[in-house]
Amino acid sequence: MCIGIPGKVVALVDNQPQHAWVDVCGVQREVNIALVCQDEGAPEVLIGSWVLIHVGFAMSRLDEQEAQETLSALQAMGEVEQDVALFLAGEGNAQGQR
Repeated sequence: MCIGIPGKVVALVDNQPQHAWVDVCGVQREVNIALVCQDEGAPEVLIGSWVLIHVGFAMSRLDEQEAQETLSALQAMGEVEQDVALFLAGEGNAQGQR
């Protein structure tokens, strides 16, 4: 099953204007934020925001309550560990923990 995982944008990637560091369950990975920046303007406004991540891309924004509820539901289903493991394995040019 393909699902999105909520993560919190914690920093922008130097020299990569459409990439950010996103924290997912305590692990930070590089994620492409181009899809959620289109309507937001400068990428800096995303720092501190929650996004839904799928295959290395932030697909949409969500509020913190929705993010926490989604993480709780995924943990209850036992999906978080498997998907976080895939997230850690990385896609594309992700560099692991920051």
